[in-house]
Amino acid sequence: MRRPAARPLALFALAGALVSTGAAAPPTGAPLPPKVPEAVGWGGAVASVDPDASAVGISVLRSGGNAVDAAVATAAALGVTEPYSAGIGGGGYFVYYDAKSRTVHTVDGRETAPASATATLFQENGVPVPFAEGQTSGRGVGVPGTPATWRTALDAWGSRRLATLLKPAEQLARNGFTVDETFRAQTKDNEARFRDFPATRELFLPGGALPVVGSTFKNPDLADTYAEIARKGTRAVYRGPIAEDIVRAVRKPPKDPAATRNVRPGDLTARDLTEYRTKRQAPTHVRYRDLDVYGMAPSSSGGTTVGEALNILEGTDLSRHGEVQYLHRFIEASRISFADRGRWVGDPAFQNVPTGGLLSQRFADSRACLINPERTLTSPLAPADPLKPVPCTVGAKGAPTTYEGENTTHLTVADRWGNVVAYTLTIESTGGSAITVPGRGFLLNNELTDFSFAPAFPGVPDPNLPGPGKRPRSSMSPTIVLSGGRPVLAVGSPGGATIITTVLQTLTGHLDRGLPLVDAIAAPRASQRNQASTELEPGLWNSPLRAELEALGHTFRLNPEIGAATGVQRLPDGRWLAAAERTRRGGGSAMVVRPG
Repeated sequence: MRRPAARPLALFALAGALVSTGAAAPPTGAPLPPKVPEAVGWGGAVASVDPDASAVGISVLRSGGNAVDAAVATAAALGVTEPYSAGIGGGGYFVYYDAKSRTVHTVDGRETAPASATATLFQENGVPVPFAEGQTSGRGVGVPGTPATWRTALDAWGSRRLATLLKPAEQLARNGFTVDETFRAQTKDNEARFRDFPATRELFLPGGALPVVGSTFKNPDLADTYAEIARKGTRAVYRGPIAEDIVRAVRKPPKDPAATRNVRPGDLTARDLTEYRTKRQAPTHVRYRDLDVYGMAPSSSGGTTVGEALNILEGTDLSRHGEVQYLHRFIEASRISFADRGRWVGDPAFQNVPTGGLLSQRFADSRACLINPERTLTSPLAPADPLKPVPCTVGAKGAPTTYEGENTTHLTVADRWGNVVAYTLTIESTGGSAITVPGRGFLLNNELTDFSFAPAFPGVPDPNLPGPGKRPRSSMSPTIVLSGGRPVLAVGSPGGATIITTVLQTLTGHLDRGLPLVDAIAAPRASQRNQASTELEPGLWNSPLRAELEALGHTFRLNPEIGAATGVQRLPDGRWLAAAERTRRGGGSAMVVRPG
């Protein structure tokens, strides 16, 4: 999203030297070229939103590291250059394809609620608090899962030490990157919140003013934090001085005494941090067009909802339909799968989530027959029971989809051995809770606002209410597609609940409509999430297709930007293709080890 202060050839060399030796050196070299949304070549690939981060990942691959090593190093760099989207104060989901065993594994690194949390965490006197007051608060902060995710992935599949992989990000934080218009705009959007917290104001509003485009942004506190984690391991985030600082910031948010904002404290404890664990679990899996599609199981709803929608579309040859019918069926499949998501998907440690039923072709077929090519369904559509599928019937009541913050980041990596990582990580809203841990240089998440503040609809069971140690439902959808046990592509996106529809549209655009991956990512998007109207980006809003879809009963509202995907694809000759956005969020950055 922003242009780095470091220059690329030197950044490659610097990062490679850091990975190899652990030594630090100031970046020098030639000016960085413009962001490139597509790259093809040998030896591995990295796609992210940021050229600094992608370059760090490529340097790891060039030095002999594998896809897991590169993903962790890239994510750490994104914590520097994308601090409003991700960082060690947040969490995420890591999906890994192991080329040797031809198997897919996942790590659930979702944040958790404090042990004291109840179903009324975001209610006062029986009334839900306003979302904005949950967002900017200690109450919305969950136990961070990102550092533990790195440790879990590296212990299981990595080949490099965490300390080595953190060194490029530490140096990037110390030397800085160049502010661009997107970074300034995101800061401006959060300026009022940021000013209410001295540590956040001092870091992101240098001298009390918005950062100037073209200036160098440095974060020495984060550099020191990375150095401390490198010395002590990720356990330093969960016990010891860093953990104590996190707990203090949550329980007594460091607000400016002059600020009038109502900032509710949280109830996070040292024990909540020490007891945090990631979960290694089986991925979701569906067959689509003779391909194997793997995703993230609950607590994420991404794998089940994308999988159900693909199963619904399985019986229709989307390649033979015109654009209107393709979009109509994509929208309806999204609507139906979101209706079932809202009723059934939550943290499986607390809810009986019928994952197998939601992903069964029998259930999908019982839902697919609701789609009428000549008219649209109406939302909120009621869910059905995946354990007792009855064709073409729905339940009595439907619940609209609750709000999720839209800022997250996604990276996709492949290596020379054929291993692949799809990794989505987040701090929830743009700028998270707006609370920077004093002296530590990173923002805390507001991830607990992904819980329903109250039941989504009276009389309809809601599996996503808060609870002690519970993971809030997520829409993150890191996805890997295989053919005959070998990788075809991997993809993911930020965007809150629009992540699911972005990944679904990208998959169908590429697999069914024949679009090159970079064009499937760039295509104008629609997003229907069991709501009264479907969101459209300007490319569809201003298209004649809109009127044709409206004639089928669809209603629409404009969304300037939906998602920001990245992906990698294995080409038939063995080369890797990396793909990212052309324009969304300022464009993405696709790189390969050896272009060709």
